[in-house]
Amino acid sequence: LGWAPCPGQPPGATTALLASGPDGEMLWLDVTHRPGQAPWVRLMGRYLLPACKQRWHTCAAFLPQGGLLVCGDRRGSLLLFPCSSSPGWAVESAGIADGGTSPVGEDTGSGSEPSCLSHKGALPLEAPLSMLFGLHGKMGVTSVTCHGGYIYSTGRDGCFHQLRLQGQQLEVLRKHRPCKGLQWIEELRFTPDGDLLVLGFHADNFVVWSSRTGENLHCIPCGGGHRSWSYCSNASAEAFAFVKCGDVMLYHREAEPCEQQVLLESLHGREIACVRRLGAVEVPGHATLNIFVTGSEDTTACVLALSKCSRAAMPLTRLSDHISSVRALALASPAGPGDEGFGDEGLCTLLFSAGGRAQIECYRLLCARDPASESAVACQVIHVASHRLDKHWERKKNRHKLVKMDPETRYMSLSVVPGTSSEQLPAPWKFLAAACSDGSVRVFGLLEAARKLVLVAESFHHQRCVLKVEAFLHTRAGGERHLLCSAATDGSVAFWDITSPITDATDALHRAEGEIQPLALGTPLLTIMAHSCGVNSLHIRETPEGQYLVASGSDDGSIHICLLEVALGRGEAMAGTCLRVLEQVARPCAHAAHVTGIRVLRPDLLLSASVDQRLTLWHRGPGGLDALSTTFFHVPDLAELDCWEVAEAGGELRYYCVLCGRGLEML
Repeated sequence: LGWAPCPGQPPGATTALLASGPDGEMLWLDVTHRPGQAPWVRLMGRYLLPACKQRWHTCAAFLPQGGLLVCGDRRGSLLLFPCSSSPGWAVESAGIADGGTSPVGEDTGSGSEPSCLSHKGALPLEAPLSMLFGLHGKMGVTSVTCHGGYIYSTGRDGCFHQLRLQGQQLEVLRKHRPCKGLQWIEELRFTPDGDLLVLGFHADNFVVWSSRTGENLHCIPCGGGHRSWSYCSNASAEAFAFVKCGDVMLYHREAEPCEQQVLLESLHGREIACVRRLGAVEVPGHATLNIFVTGSEDTTACVLALSKCSRAAMPLTRLSDHISSVRALALASPAGPGDEGFGDEGLCTLLFSAGGRAQIECYRLLCARDPASESAVACQVIHVASHRLDKHWERKKNRHKLVKMDPETRYMSLSVVPGTSSEQLPAPWKFLAAACSDGSVRVFGLLEAARKLVLVAESFHHQRCVLKVEAFLHTRAGGERHLLCSAATDGSVAFWDITSPITDATDALHRAEGEIQPLALGTPLLTIMAHSCGVNSLHIRETPEGQYLVASGSDDGSIHICLLEVALGRGEAMAGTCLRVLEQVARPCAHAAHVTGIRVLRPDLLLSASVDQRLTLWHRGPGGLDALSTTFFHVPDLAELDCWEVAEAGGELRYYCVLCGRGLEML
């Protein structure tokens, strides 16, 4: 049995009672309270739950859109049923009532009245319109809530999901794991001040967890979740009641003034490993807000807004799907004015995040102005796809004949392969290159419509940890080629032509409907020993002449630049791609420590950043690199650098950069 507020009725007048019975049949009964008399009970609908071992519902809610009922079952599935109040439905229900289904217990002068269930066969047995089977695992769904146009479900898998209604289908936007150890989530409460409280059980304690502050507000020993309980709070007091050993226990606390004041909101609990700028959002009455996403060793990624006037970083949302550190980020879609996917009110982009335990997550981010909120920007997150090598391994055929991949493999760097969403391809696949700690360079394919992220190609050419990858597109006369640059811990920088593997993978994916055996990337076109040790930073920029400047920074503090020319062979005798090195420039001891950030701003201008906390601007001339200026920044243990240019009112270009490490700084 379960209660749910009746749609279109004031609270307390009529309540919906949902009852699960034999053979997976669930009944919707409207119960009306009448003071001094027995309740009025009316059968409104019959629904069929999916077949499973424990076939009953655990929670339900009517959607505010009307005509739809969403419920969760003991198997962890989320179901959407019709509950139309159309005239035909109403006449049928009225006919049942007039056909002898008098109110239960009503004084009619008869000793026994027929039950309203005796004529339930007159109502059709409705099947689900949409079903998300096993969304919360096998332990069951505990609650369903509607708030702000979204549907939220909680379960005993330690997660809650945010969903939306697309037509008459349930679509999962993202999954939240509030805090470690809270494996039994019972309910969500939305407070008037915008906080989201998560109610659940951690071992034998009842826990109230705040999403805003990221901490437990209450932790009450009660014996665990297998008991009846109730929690209530308002502005003046809070109460928690539960049954233990046959006794009713009550915890009560009067509201106290909060003496704690947050001076500066936390971005991450540990050092920041990567940062990317998504774009800028113009909000009337506010300065331009730059939107960034950061990844950290605390296993989360954070989308934040940074205003250069207030100099305050305001977290918009956190992504907590990773089980280990987030070491690399990459953006796939355009994120600037004038680009497709960018509107007047915000920006839309596809984000990839990767890190430890060979895990990649993909999200669609929608950032739009919201003057009513404190940050003036709202960020909607849609979880698109995920991939883990160990799960990929488990699906392999004849895997006992192969050497198992290292489950501790880390993704060190990501780069989206540009130009792969063209109309020439049979499906709009996007491709992602990853540098891996197990010595491989891997290429993944994403089909966003099907929410599939598939490993399509790989190579173990480097035979040691690959630290950086950078993909670029050559589109000059003679054809279009997809090129990839990878750098490893031995100081080598390799260049690949991945056009054929991508084309073959796209055809194979189209034929196999999304599942293929990984192809071979082949051998690199060119390998340069640029440094004496690991390459910690890498950037490629095309020159106006169609050549490519490749800049890299190393553990030994050196900077290396090479100028490449791409030559496309013509005819059968010269088929393929050829790379020629036109110029090489090395600057030993450019910094006193690891060079962890480098950017080619212009063909003659270079920016580098190091763990020595110096940001240096270099001029590239015929004689090599000359330092123009050096700025000291405040972020220790620099991990990464991102740059962008802004056209000022006078037409002058201005360069901005953001640095991350044990902190975040924008210059």
